[in-house]
Amino acid sequence: MNGTALQERPSASASWRIALPHSAAAVPVARALVRTALADLEHGADCDTAELLTAELVANAVEHTAGDSPIELVVELLPHGCQVEVHDPDPAPPGDLTRPHGGEPDPWQEHGRGLLLIRALSSSCGHRPTESGKAVWFRLPVVPPQWRPA
Repeated sequence: MNGTALQERPSASASWRIALPHSAAAVPVARALVRTALADLEHGADCDTAELLTAELVANAVEHTAGDSPIELVVELLPHGCQVEVHDPDPAPPGDLTRPHGGEPDPWQEHGRGLLLIRALSSSCGHRPTESGKAVWFRLPVVPPQWRPA
């Protein structure tokens, strides 16, 4: 599906699904969609963290999958938090998403910290097979009002 689709659900839930190009141009579009989704609904999840982790998932999908098939971003806002999924055509699971690889990333390398960030900053994360490849996801909880910036 091209473009955004908003579906209102009971309990102030909403979801968006958008096809993104299989290129680096997808990253800023995905970041903007997540930020807009959380801000427009005044959702309690941390916008900055959601935006950062979304950028990591989209960048990984673009970098580590072959071809030019679009990737898909799914954002689901729930009363208890949010879940972000990135669907790509490669069925191979992402390396080291749910467990550390056994060493610290090299501080001089530009790559190698994305999955570490997702593991460290999300309340949970994982992947699942889909009909056309896989979905990699993370969840963030609602931040209590007293912990939110003014």
